[in-house]
Amino acid sequence: MKLTWLGHSGFRIETGSSTLLIDPFLNGNGAFDDSGMSVEEATTGTTHIALTHGHDDHVGDTVDICGKSGATVIGVYELVAFLSGLGVENIEPGNPGGTIDCGDFDVSFVKAFHSSSTIVDGNPVYLGNPCGLVIRPKDGPIIYHMGDTEIFGDMALVNDIFLPSVGLVPIGDRFTMGAKTAAMACEKYFKFDKIIPIHYGTFPIIDQTPDKFIAEATGQNVVVPDVGVAVEL
Repeated sequence: MKLTWLGHSGFRIETGSSTLLIDPFLNGNGAFDDSGMSVEEATTGTTHIALTHGHDDHVGDTVDICGKSGATVIGVYELVAFLSGLGVENIEPGNPGGTIDCGDFDVSFVKAFHSSSTIVDGNPVYLGNPCGLVIRPKDGPIIYHMGDTEIFGDMALVNDIFLPSVGLVPIGDRFTMGAKTAAMACEKYFKFDKIIPIHYGTFPIIDQTPDKFIAEATGQNVVVPDVGVAVEL
């Protein structure tokens, strides 16, 4: 199984005959722009897109990618219904507690504490509950993408139920956990084999590097992949 970080909270996962994108914010994502990877390279062969919530820096290029690939979008009911109205033809709605079988992998929705909306004609539009996503491939490790969230006690249940070995953990502060609470969440609630910090460096008002998180997460296997470079899991 191959995992490619696309900057911010975006990932490309290749497993079996499927290619899954998570939160594919590409255009306008400076970290992705600086990687040298093209949008075409990041999105070629996409079969599925999974979204943690409806903010623009997570939905990103979803509508355009689906128009070109016919990919199926996985997300909470209100969000995928909204995207359907924008022309996305294939949707798989869900909500926290539910799991969707996608063949080569399944996706389970779990809690995240954040918000989820977009702006239409100057007004916010509610797009359902924000979520974390647990990706369980048939061939590869279990991945927990926390989405945008604060630390919360029910993370312990996510570990008890799913036993994820790879954590994609937001660390940028202001809109998500910062370095200290993100490191605490990983140490207190999980036994990750690999922790990949995300949601930093993209905008000036969030932390620009993972350095503070690495310093806080002593004794944990923090991996900072290069944007646009696939790693084997």
